Amino acid sequence: MSSDAAKKAAAEAALKYVRPGNLIGIGTGSTANYFIDALADLRNDIPGAVPSSEASAERLKAVGIEVLDLNTTGPLPLYVDGADEANPQLHLIKGGGAALTREKIVAGASTQFVCIADDSKRVDVLGSFPLPVEVIPMARSFVARELVKLGGDPEYREGCITDNGNIILDVHNMAITDACALEAAINQIPGVVTNGLFAARPADVLILGHADGSTDTLGA
Repeated sequence: MSSDAAKKAAAEAALKYVRPGNLIGIGTGSTANYFIDALADLRNDIPGAVPSSEASAERLKAVGIEVLDLNTTGPLPLYVDGADEANPQLHLIKGGGAALTREKIVAGASTQFVCIADDSKRVDVLGSFPLPVEVIPMARSFVARELVKLGGDPEYREGCITDNGNIILDVHNMAITDACALEAAINQIPGVVTNGLFAARPADVLILGHADGSTDTLGA
């Protein structure tokens, strides 16, 4: 089971990757929120942050960190975000908070991606957590049929509209042994905006927090 203490420990451990004067990309979710709160103490050392969601933008503003647009910043030195699952190759499933498209954009624009999570998110094989797929609304049924052909069991996430105005299909019952191939295959379905596999651009560093406040670091 995840714990707030583990999430907080992972988030605070990521502060060592923050360099004074550098911009930061920041993700979405409960663990990312702990990082935003911890980053507040360094707000005078960084020029601003690029958030992956409206929710994170509001939290950044609340702690006094300037919110910037990726179109104006150019490449980012660092992106910090959580994950719903992470395997030993640092491939991730993300999108439980429905911000996967913007998260993938900011991660792709960043030199270093530091993923922060509690230790329950580490798995050997991805797929126990349903894989989110962001879909243009008119394509929902078509995309769902195509996902079934790929071996999944898609479920419409009721009442969820992304910041981009799209819907989410959560794909159940997939043991993902080739994350890169599946990520590419799903993205080729017309109507798919993107999916929650972060394998083509995995994390560079994974910080896992434990309930006792300790952390483990995998990767560079």
